[in-house]
Amino acid sequence: MAKTLHVKTYGCQMNVYDSARMADVLAPHGYTPSEVPEGADLIILNTCHIREKATEKVYSELGRLRLLKEAAARDGRQVLIGVAGCVAQAEGEEIVRRAPTVDLVFGPQTYHRLPELVARATERGTSGGSGVVDTDFPVESKFDHLPEENGAHGPAAFLSVQEGCDKFCTFCVVPYTRGAEFSRPVDAIEAEANRLVAGGAMEITLLGQNVNAYHGAGPDGRVWGLGALLRRLAEIEGLKRLRYTTSHPRDVDDALIAAHRDVDTVMPYLHLPVQSGADRVLAAMNRKHTADDYRRVVDRLRAARSDLAFSSDFIVGFPGETDADFVETLRLVREIGYAQAYSFKYSARPGTPAAVLNDQIPEDVKADRLEALQQLLNAQQLAFNQASVGGVQAVLFERRGRREGQLVGRGPWMQAVHVQAPERLLGRQLLVRIDDGRANSLAGTVVTGEMPRIDRELSSNAERAIA
Repeated sequence: MAKTLHVKTYGCQMNVYDSARMADVLAPHGYTPSEVPEGADLIILNTCHIREKATEKVYSELGRLRLLKEAAARDGRQVLIGVAGCVAQAEGEEIVRRAPTVDLVFGPQTYHRLPELVARATERGTSGGSGVVDTDFPVESKFDHLPEENGAHGPAAFLSVQEGCDKFCTFCVVPYTRGAEFSRPVDAIEAEANRLVAGGAMEITLLGQNVNAYHGAGPDGRVWGLGALLRRLAEIEGLKRLRYTTSHPRDVDDALIAAHRDVDTVMPYLHLPVQSGADRVLAAMNRKHTADDYRRVVDRLRAARSDLAFSSDFIVGFPGETDADFVETLRLVREIGYAQAYSFKYSARPGTPAAVLNDQIPEDVKADRLEALQQLLNAQQLAFNQASVGGVQAVLFERRGRREGQLVGRGPWMQAVHVQAPERLLGRQLLVRIDDGRANSLAGTVVTGEMPRIDRELSSNAERAIA
């Protein structure tokens, strides 16, 4: 009997990828995806533990889902509720204790066992038992047990190549929720990339908690880094764009820089988190790099490819951060010049070393610093977008816009580009003249036909805003 599955995804692109693979795992067992939780037989919250108050948001959502489950029970229908992802990994049995309506809890490394977990939860649900919890870190890799991707994909797809992190930044839960660094073999990645392209993907973003620490087994028996992997994937016919996220400054090596220089398929946009511009704060964060280390990495990348634009992550109000430390962060932002960035107030994550540090910063101070930083970052993003006006970009159209007859795509520098164009252009990469630069997007006009790959000599004013 056919059943429906609704997965609500929180947080990072890795969770988006994982949610899609959960659907792939359950498809052979009769589950078809549903866009809404109403009427679904299985509802999964795929959670993220990075953002502030992430756990409480999950419990709030579970309260709403409990009403759906109770209504279904009155109609004689069993609905299962699952919590997955990093909050599940961190909270485990506590979720079932606080929210008895939850039937299964499983971490990021165990969703390949979903059919078994669902079967156990179904049996326990009918007998009045408590929820099923599986938050172990299995010896085997989940990727060895996942089925092939199910069905066609859009023009842009995610592909997980690396998981976990060995850096142990003092503010971060990833080493505890995702585990140690693990890299998939090159052959397995290449096979999945070929399937994605055959299913319609023209752009692939390689994912990892620390993706440029990739060290997978190569077909030649040697360990390959991310630079070599990018070169290999760039040879796939029909694959026009490659991106990767998220990176650590310490793992930008010569081979990766050379790939940015040599491989046109690798897009000229890099998310390279720095977190702070103050060495004292970086040391307290256990980032294992200084602000000048970061500057040198950026300089080397720009020397390799002059049109490369950067985005980053920033945390303000880390324990012990002084006004002088915050000024150093603003100085670094002005010197680098970002096309886009994410910035947050520090919030303690239970179980992380920073959570018990002295000198926690008052909330009003954190708020003031965040506002000042975001004003600067927003100004830089607007300047970068406005500098694109008059140039021509290759835009991959991914979806319909909110207005009738509007399509939205992404240019090489990850800017959203809105155009008035017929729907038949969805999934194609076309040249677009940029007519307007806004705070968060661009507007333009299609000017010519499809491009096979990005031409780095293509006229564009955007690179003027990078320096």
